[in-house]
Amino acid sequence: MSAEKTPTVPALERGLAVLELVAKSRNGLTFSQVSRHFDFPKSSIHCLLVTLERLGYLQRLESTGRFVAGLNLVRIATVASHGITLRQKAGPLLTELAQRTGLTVHMAVMENNEALLIAKVEPSGTRPVATWVGKRIDYHCTSLGKALIAWMSDEEIRSLVRERHMLRHNENTISTLVRLKENLMATRSAGYALDDEEEEIGIRCVGAPVLGISGKVEAAVSVSGTVEQIRSADIPRMGARLQEAAFEMSRRLGWTPAPGVAELSAAAHASG
Repeated sequence: MSAEKTPTVPALERGLAVLELVAKSRNGLTFSQVSRHFDFPKSSIHCLLVTLERLGYLQRLESTGRFVAGLNLVRIATVASHGITLRQKAGPLLTELAQRTGLTVHMAVMENNEALLIAKVEPSGTRPVATWVGKRIDYHCTSLGKALIAWMSDEEIRSLVRERHMLRHNENTISTLVRLKENLMATRSAGYALDDEEEEIGIRCVGAPVLGISGKVEAAVSVSGTVEQIRSADIPRMGARLQEAAFEMSRRLGWTPAPGVAELSAAAHASG
């Protein structure tokens, strides 16, 4: 069924309309004020407000009884705004990387202890990759996920494993904390992460961290391809190319490298 013919969900449309109305108000709205804006039953409006409040998208102020934006709505707006900023600054480099490699390029951030795809560039003529902007991906068996968490502290990684666990996709998937920590140590040493058929047999991905103005990992960028497109012998060269692109993205996000780091990057670029 085409998207044009797929029916919409009236209850969801009403809920989003209520959410948008409250979010746009400067000082919040009471139940009566919200009710006056819509022609559907007050009982439905009350249920929608209560549901949105329980889910954290709205908050009801005890002092005035007004509904205002909740923490979950603020969090989503912040992540969306951050993702747009990253895409705007890194977009041309993502496109250039896809053109140079002929491979699908992804960018992701950590959001609520999950890796979230915020950008995808897929060159024409390449094998389609089953990913999309907004998709949440595993941290332990993808190059993006590993690049995002490799520089976390041991306690942060242990906490992440306790909360999110490690889904086993195939025999190559890392499924223990010991193996994960060993792999992340290799990632830190190399400066780039590798997914060697760990999420999907026949697919390899190479990823590198992108630093923000504070010098901490703010995002990650990767290239994905088949094992024929990214051969084992190609991995070091591909890793260096990813590092080069991630280095420039970091600079555009405001990160200022130490003189020695800048010289090292320039030398690597010249030798490549």
